[in-house]
Amino acid sequence: MRSRSVLTGLTTAAALAATLSPVPAQAAAGHGGGRHCPQLSTELPWHGANRAKLQRTIDERGTCSGHLRGGTRRPVAAFDWDNTLVKNDSTDATIAWALRHDKILRPERWSDTSKWLTPAADRALTEACGTDVPVGHPLPTSTDDACADEILQVRGEAETMAGEEAFAGKWNHRRTVPQYAWVPQLFAGHTVPELRSYARAARDEALAAPVGSTQRVGTHTVPAYSRYYEQQQDLIRTLKKAGFEVYVVSAGSEPVAEEWARGVGIDRRHTFAIRSVVEHGRITTWTEGCGGMPRSKGEMIPYIEGKRCVINQEIFGIDGPRAWQKQDRRHRIAIGGGDADTDVTFVGDATGTHLVLNRNKPEIMCRGYDDADGRWAVNPMFIEPLPRKREPYPCSTEGFTRPDGSLGPVRRNDGSIVPDQFDTAHGAA
Repeated sequence: MRSRSVLTGLTTAAALAATLSPVPAQAAAGHGGGRHCPQLSTELPWHGANRAKLQRTIDERGTCSGHLRGGTRRPVAAFDWDNTLVKNDSTDATIAWALRHDKILRPERWSDTSKWLTPAADRALTEACGTDVPVGHPLPTSTDDACADEILQVRGEAETMAGEEAFAGKWNHRRTVPQYAWVPQLFAGHTVPELRSYARAARDEALAAPVGSTQRVGTHTVPAYSRYYEQQQDLIRTLKKAGFEVYVVSAGSEPVAEEWARGVGIDRRHTFAIRSVVEHGRITTWTEGCGGMPRSKGEMIPYIEGKRCVINQEIFGIDGPRAWQKQDRRHRIAIGGGDADTDVTFVGDATGTHLVLNRNKPEIMCRGYDDADGRWAVNPMFIEPLPRKREPYPCSTEGFTRPDGSLGPVRRNDGSIVPDQFDTAHGAA
């Protein structure tokens, strides 16, 4: 089977609304039909019946439901960060800022930064960035386009500027991806406060830049702007008012995610991402494990099944190998939100609403459009939504990435195959 690079007609509202179950009678009778329940803003547009689906879960599980009595655990909502709560990738914004300000420290050997880095990538990075700069000192990437280009190309496309493969070997493709794990490894040698300061500077700069603007880093053109999605800010505020615990679970670097998440009112205690091992106050190329897996060079990160593991372990206190498994309803999130296949497992674990922002990622879009339990809510991106994907998603043949990286059909919980799905929640062509 082929492997996929990790980076590479509207349904009527009436039909969608028909899938919604009514607000629980207790909530309707005891709270004036929901008038006193925290409500999502009707001034902010959502696609189709998505606001109603989210509101239903808020009413069913939150303070209006009557279920939150003494000793009852508060309901949990968990969201991916990049392109789910914020437009554009905050980790990439931080890398771009760091490259423009000479904040990447030269490693002794580039091959030390990732166990999967190929000899071709090691050579390309060494030749582009040179060996004149002492080990542990900043590389002059603000002026050295060749060095900045190789770093961006390896991170973004998993290849060198010459088109050679940058990562090779074996890894579990549902637990990690080398170029994601490489991001915090790039910041080895820095302190966590230093990395947080870079993230803040990148955030402030991106939020001030005009929507749609780009910047040049090396010879690459990359997004210069970012925005917190107003709909998602309103959703988080409403969830908190309704008694939910709200978390961010990201496949980016944890100090970066922590700084950006503060902008939507989510603190460090409620933010999980790739957690680097820190020794003698400095970030290393090692990362913390989960679900019984030890520290490693990135064998496990919050990626696909890894996000489930982090949620089960860090939020619900499930230790050891059980953290990789789908849990009973009492130990699962009520609302999950994401935009990519890296989010598909934990979003699918949600018992109330599975929110998906459409970025044309196959597995999560197959599951979202299949809507097996009637609780999936697929929404175009709130800023610069993608146009309709002309070809159907290949759900029945190669929408699912297996642990070995090969592709196969997307299957429902009962084992049946999801048929190919057409794109119906999108921006204008």
